[in-house]
Amino acid sequence: MGRPAIVEIEPKPLPDDELVARIFRGLGDATRIRILRLLLEGPSTQKEIVERVGLSQGRVSQHLSCLVWCGFLHRERRGRSVEYSIANARVPALLDLGVGFLESTHGDIGSCRIVADDSIEAK
Repeated sequence: MGRPAIVEIEPKPLPDDELVARIFRGLGDATRIRILRLLLEGPSTQKEIVERVGLSQGRVSQHLSCLVWCGFLHRERRGRSVEYSIANARVPALLDLGVGFLESTHGDIGSCRIVADDSIEAK
């Protein structure tokens, strides 16, 4: 049995809080952040991204697919290669907000242990 699909064919109507949480989950991997930062410099092919990120083509492809499906990136075929670019003008601001938050908390997030909602016990 294979892995479940990472995208829904039809968008699901969800509450705004869930949709905002999905934005942050889309950004919730350091490799995806590195890819976005790289693409802020300008469009790149998948091969260039793989070389700069230093991961396997398969892993980078998974991250790129996530970023495309979540609306962060645009993908365009150019001959035999695929070029990726930032799809939403607000991506740089999102990344800047993260850096600003990090600076304002003096790196406290480094001691944060992320847990799933269902593992938090009611007090």
